[in-house]
Amino acid sequence: MEHALVIALTLALVLGILAHKLKLSPLVGYLIAGILAAQPWWGSPVDSHIVEGFSHIGVILLLFGVGLQFHLKDLLAVQKVAVPGALVCMAVSTLGGALVFQLLGGSNDWLSSVMFGLCICVSSTVVLTRVLGDNKLLQTPTGHTAMGWLVVEDIFTILMLVLLPVIISGQELLPAIGSATVKLTLLVACIAFVGRKVIKKVLTYVSKSASSELFILSVLVFALGFAVLAAEGFDASMEFGAFLSGMVVGQSKFASRAASDALPMKEAFAVLFFVSVGMGFDIGGMLEYWQLTLCTCLVAFLLKPLAAFLVITLLGKPLRMALKTAGALSQIGEFSFILATLIATRYHMLPAYAANVITGVAIITITLNAALYRFIPMLANHLEKKEIGRKPKVKGSVEPPSIDKHRVIVVGYGPCGRIMSDILREYDLDVVVLEMNIETVNELEKLGIPALLGDARRRSILRMAGAEQAKAIIITAAAAPSHDIAESAREVNPNITVMAHTTYINTAQMLRRQGAETVFSGEEEVALGMASHTLRTLGATEEQVARERQKNRIRLAGEFADDIPSGV
Repeated sequence: MEHALVIALTLALVLGILAHKLKLSPLVGYLIAGILAAQPWWGSPVDSHIVEGFSHIGVILLLFGVGLQFHLKDLLAVQKVAVPGALVCMAVSTLGGALVFQLLGGSNDWLSSVMFGLCICVSSTVVLTRVLGDNKLLQTPTGHTAMGWLVVEDIFTILMLVLLPVIISGQELLPAIGSATVKLTLLVACIAFVGRKVIKKVLTYVSKSASSELFILSVLVFALGFAVLAAEGFDASMEFGAFLSGMVVGQSKFASRAASDALPMKEAFAVLFFVSVGMGFDIGGMLEYWQLTLCTCLVAFLLKPLAAFLVITLLGKPLRMALKTAGALSQIGEFSFILATLIATRYHMLPAYAANVITGVAIITITLNAALYRFIPMLANHLEKKEIGRKPKVKGSVEPPSIDKHRVIVVGYGPCGRIMSDILREYDLDVVVLEMNIETVNELEKLGIPALLGDARRRSILRMAGAEQAKAIIITAAAAPSHDIAESAREVNPNITVMAHTTYINTAQMLRRQGAETVFSGEEEVALGMASHTLRTLGATEEQVARERQKNRIRLAGEFADDIPSGV
């Protein structure tokens, strides 16, 4: 058993690296590794039940991580698109899948056909998160819309898991739906209450110790504990419970530490999940039903994203957002595996070959999705150049902020401003540069970078730059009149985040008192950087260095606060 599992993981490593080299998702390599590991060439076969157990933990941890990064306010912000879009898209996909199975699946039972369609109407959280992350879209409006869309699909899948026994046994459907709704509502309320009361206190207490192991263990206990609570106490899926607990931790001050310390191990467990899926796949069976496989691929890869694109466009959202969101949804994954296996093995409403076809379609669509998604921005740019899906630009101004991107205004294009602009644009943020040098503005316009010539203290200039809808304004020049710029920006947009760069610590403290959220002082950063380097040279751990940096930031803030003139 042990050596067979080592073989499976080694294959996953090699093929994952190869997939990455080919600019495909490593998940494709993991699935193929599972197929190869299940072959009889290796002697003792891998115990699939043990692998599935580990892989289930991986999916739970992955959804905990998704919940950690996705806040409820983000879901509420996109509910007008995500809820109707997901419902329409799932209905279209289910109907398309049912028709395909009815015509090509060798079954005359409409209930079985509908079950087949339901298995391919939900996209993979694992794949979509990875694709959006690889393309730096996870924290953009497109990412929030896609993730909100998936939450609706996940809730639908959970309801399906709850209602399947009712559908099979012929119980009254409406009372069963009411019971499931009440249980899920109680689950959300329970996790929200316990999370605020218990998780915060426990993590606060544990974080005061110097043991990172205890913090990691605490996060794992909460992730797995709430998953078990959801399954055992409320008849919901463990994945949904883990997602909710991740959202609770994500609302606390421990979100960043949990993401950096406790969740990297989820990747190893997620690998086992896809390896186990590959191990159960029979390529011969898929080829035998190649017509059903091909048409199911067309439903999952073309019909479903086409429906999503049309819904998003009809709801008045930008073409770029519609293309990127629809493209990310053009695949099926882990919930399709779970539903298909459950319906085929426990309830016997699908033949075994149908579940195998769904696995094959998942492998194909995941591969195509990872390979082709990077061309979607090129398609959007091409269409926008032809003025398709793009508002005309007002002369003498930059384009208005796109719903698809967060706008950030960068004041000054010196070395700091250039670096900030490059990094933000690399992460697909909508950056506008404000500069006082006409030559710099002309050069930026030649490079296709939105730029305006003008004084950032003037509210008219800020409005032309889109400050009314901007998320943040970053003052990168240390000599800039940061106080006046921040004051004008807040008059235009009271919710805008202000970040500033200054040379001296006492100036930084003054700006903080005046309301700037984040101020970077050259004196402070150099001092802390030199101290951190010295500590590392003397053998200090990264945890000790981070603790000393935080302690000295607080100390410096206290020392220089008294130097600030009164009345400021």
